Amino acid sequence: MQDALTPFYEVLALRYATTALDRPRRENFFPGMDLHDGVMPLDYFIWVIRGDGRTVVVDTGFGEAQALKRGRRLLHDPVALLAQAGIRAADVSDVILTHLHYDHAGGLSSFPKATFHLQDDEMRFATGRQMCHACMSAPFECTDVVETVKLVFDGRVRFHDGDATLLPGIELFRVGGHSGGLQVVRVATRRGGLVLASDAFHFNENRLRRAPFPIVHHVGEMLEGFARCEALAGGREDLLIPGHDPDVTRRWPRWRADVADIIRLDAEPGEKI
Repeated sequence: MQDALTPFYEVLALRYATTALDRPRRENFFPGMDLHDGVMPLDYFIWVIRGDGRTVVVDTGFGEAQALKRGRRLLHDPVALLAQAGIRAADVSDVILTHLHYDHAGGLSSFPKATFHLQDDEMRFATGRQMCHACMSAPFECTDVVETVKLVFDGRVRFHDGDATLLPGIELFRVGGHSGGLQVVRVATRRGGLVLASDAFHFNENRLRRAPFPIVHHVGEMLEGFARCEALAGGREDLLIPGHDPDVTRRWPRWRADVADIIRLDAEPGEKI
């Protein structure tokens, strides 16, 4: 993906929420695929890609109402956390939606100037007949899907049919699995092509053990998605960023020493910034 004209980007993970610390491990693996006791909480992130005069936000998170409804602990309003990183949501021109689950597509109205980038398959899935089944519709919030439909009619959604280049050094890849049209993002950084896997795998352990997270639309696609993300990262573990793994905040350095929940992913794990 890299040539002499491709810029390198800074990539930030912004941790805005978490689950209860006593969430059991068994809730993070396909039934029957985890035999260990213990706890395994999830963290919730949005991501920022910036450089070469551009700022792209990946996913939009959720707010207080969804935190209360879903029993999550909101650490920061995502818009306020973006502001700590020097980004005004109202000025952002491009937002990549990896998929339309509640924790990735809430607060769309906070980005009034943005074009939203979404896979065709995800919109078909989120508005189609499979939403008649509670086990499929549960991770979606109806108001978010309706807002996305309104954005379509306002001309503010750019659909992608499979793999695409959004900007030089920022590529989209449809992997499906977790949702009907989940896409991952590969970003050119100074240390290689970084893969923001979103919910292609929630935890590195899901991928390493080939043990899917139990919220899944297509198990086979999820398993193939593990391998595709690995290939996109050139087999490098340090370039694979899971969607909900608290290990992200432990392995990579803070963007700024006094801000605990903004993490610098384009740096080497453990690097001093």
